[in-house]
Amino acid sequence: MPRFNLRRPAIAAGILALALGTTALTAIPGTAQQAPAPVAGVALPRPAGPDFADVAARVGPSVVRVLTVERVAQVQQQQQQIPPQLRGTPMEEMFRRFGQGQMQQQQPQQRRAGQGSGFIVDAAGYIVTNAHVVGDNNEVQVVLADGRELAARVLGRDTATDVALIKVDAGAPLPALNFGDSDTTRVGEWVMAMGNPFGLGGTVTAGIVSARGRQIGQGPYDDFIQTDASINPGNSGGPLFNAAGDVVGMNTAIFSPSGGNIGIGFAVPSKMVQHIVAQLRDHGSVQRGWLGVSLQPMDPELATAMRATDAKGALVSAVEPDSPAAKAGLQPGDVITAINGTRVQTPRDLAAGVADVAPGQSATLAVLRDGNAMERRVEVGANPANQQAAGKPDAAGQPQLGIALAPRQDGGVAIARVEPGSVAEERGLRPGDVVIRAGEREAAKPQDVVDAVRAAREAGRPSIAFQVERDGARRFIALPLRAA
Repeated sequence: MPRFNLRRPAIAAGILALALGTTALTAIPGTAQQAPAPVAGVALPRPAGPDFADVAARVGPSVVRVLTVERVAQVQQQQQQIPPQLRGTPMEEMFRRFGQGQMQQQQPQQRRAGQGSGFIVDAAGYIVTNAHVVGDNNEVQVVLADGRELAARVLGRDTATDVALIKVDAGAPLPALNFGDSDTTRVGEWVMAMGNPFGLGGTVTAGIVSARGRQIGQGPYDDFIQTDASINPGNSGGPLFNAAGDVVGMNTAIFSPSGGNIGIGFAVPSKMVQHIVAQLRDHGSVQRGWLGVSLQPMDPELATAMRATDAKGALVSAVEPDSPAAKAGLQPGDVITAINGTRVQTPRDLAAGVADVAPGQSATLAVLRDGNAMERRVEVGANPANQQAAGKPDAAGQPQLGIALAPRQDGGVAIARVEPGSVAEERGLRPGDVVIRAGEREAAKPQDVVDAVRAAREAGRPSIAFQVERDGARRFIALPLRAA
């Protein structure tokens, strides 16, 4: 249908041109031919809206291109010979399970180019972009508006909100942008997007704020600004400006069956970007509060069954043992209606409220249990997803092992992620492996592993032994604690 509608004006215009041509070329008998009167040009009115030309000229030098080269490790499995003395014994099956993993070999790495956008937030060279633009274990280059290409260091990434902070050394102060207040951004307000769509370089598009508070399934902290300003692949990480030239969002995602712009783009609000960037700059990671509960939304039928006055709130479906929620006395069936006085209408509201509480601090929860209102004070814990023995160098300059850890529901510690090119990957660790022991410590929770690695380093040991379980079989792996 859209294609047919677009063609109709062209067909009509062709018929009109033919009719006018015939009239002009055919003389009417008995009349003198006269030259046609000149037709005055018609100036079409400009569409209503602000003129972004001055704003674009002012903020353009602060918008950059971000180029990445990802190192993709190729791991080749080699068949391992089973020693003759193990054949036919119970050890043969264990050797088959783990021997293949031990014989993984790292092959020469492939290189894959990617690109996105970013914007300068500090004259010292701090630049904000998307975490998915930077990727894992990338070489990052930044191309400034004046054409200079500079190497960038990744200071931190937060995949939960898709925010990353990188830094370049330009030898002189760079033009930095100001953040606006995304909380005051209104639906229908004019906005301008800048970035590097399809690698074309500095491109400016304009539109309006279509909606706020959009949840698109990217994560528990979704709170996107929706806009119809044209956003395409390569715009990721670029700024979304208001009419005053303040950054109110960071362009992050689009909804498009074709992969190109159809007028539905999403930006992370500037308030969230500022909060994440501050933590990445100070700590290299984001520390979020954690309760240790599973939540589900309410509906009218559940509200009646739970003797709640309405269908708003977060229903606790499970409580993890020994979690902050368990210690505070929360139970399955509780309906949490507020945190620190702020109304909780959905599970996402509670997740966002808890995440804003620093680990170790307390929060007050308004709870409805069997129709009775009560309060529970809880000391918020650290999100286990943030407990890593991997990533950036620690304070002593030692490289970390390259794994992210998460607690298991039935106890113990699972490896949630293995960084490409890391020590852990070289030694054959995989996501899903379960860490039973780290050094001399039993691994009951992720912090046990982190503490064991730290203690081994402080003792000057060259390596640490992990006992790992995979597919029901256990083995020990020595991980070197070498310096960079």
